[in-house]
Amino acid sequence: MYRAIAKNKRNTVLIIILFVILIGFLGFALSFLMGGDPMTITIGTIIGAGAYTLIQYFAASGQAVALSGAVEIQKADNPRLYRIVENLSITTGMPMPKVYIVHDPAPNAFATGRDPEHAIVAATTGLLDLMTDAELEGVMAHELGHVRNYDIRVSMIVFGLVVAVGFISDIALRFTLFGGRGNNQNSNPVMIVVGLAALLISPLVAAAVQSSISRQREYLADATGAMTTRHPDALASALQKLGDYGRPMVKQNSTMAHMWISDPTKPGIMDRLFSTHPPIADRVERLSKIGGGF
Repeated sequence: MYRAIAKNKRNTVLIIILFVILIGFLGFALSFLMGGDPMTITIGTIIGAGAYTLIQYFAASGQAVALSGAVEIQKADNPRLYRIVENLSITTGMPMPKVYIVHDPAPNAFATGRDPEHAIVAATTGLLDLMTDAELEGVMAHELGHVRNYDIRVSMIVFGLVVAVGFISDIALRFTLFGGRGNNQNSNPVMIVVGLAALLISPLVAAAVQSSISRQREYLADATGAMTTRHPDALASALQKLGDYGRPMVKQNSTMAHMWISDPTKPGIMDRLFSTHPPIADRVERLSKIGGGF
């Protein structure tokens, strides 16, 4: 498990490098559409995206709470949920995270925060109503697994970078379509076409990278939760219920879909290609194999 955490930290650096390259390429393409010095625009684009991502790194957890409509609770507000999270924190030696409840009939849960010292875990009222104590413990162990594995940090950084790529592409395309290209009217038309293609493709590449990362981290969090509770069958049962009784969230927001234990939307065919969650059947099968090892 410690090797997996160390790997996650190394992957964070690699992911940031990958996105810096992507954003740099985006800035370089942008220079052919706007006119101006390619190096200046490329560096400016990277600096701007980095600043936005840094802001998101510190603000994303608050945004997630606000977007989901979550309300912080204390032990007296919901002793069942609070004690389960408290016991899991003691078991794993983690700082006690803040606990939130989302008043929504859709069964779901999420974790956020930049590190274990600033973590937040939340569960919906639908999840609390549907799950047995053992299943609820499995779900919250999964969420604390994201915290222990530093998945929440990776998710926030990647989320900030993906949004930055999309924002830059959108502004550039609007400028190209409605604002002209300034003094760059004599540029090579081939390079302009390449630049436009880069602006269109980059958000798709960024979304695909985010989805791939999120799916692998869901598998790892499942394994971490199973190892914590020593009861993988309970988490498998909880996941099966999420598949059988899941429904779209009342307050849906695609920007935080990757944070939930189960997809909070009803994705179409194209959405599934960029799904941030692996199929529940695959997750249940993996947990069954883990259970056979105990």
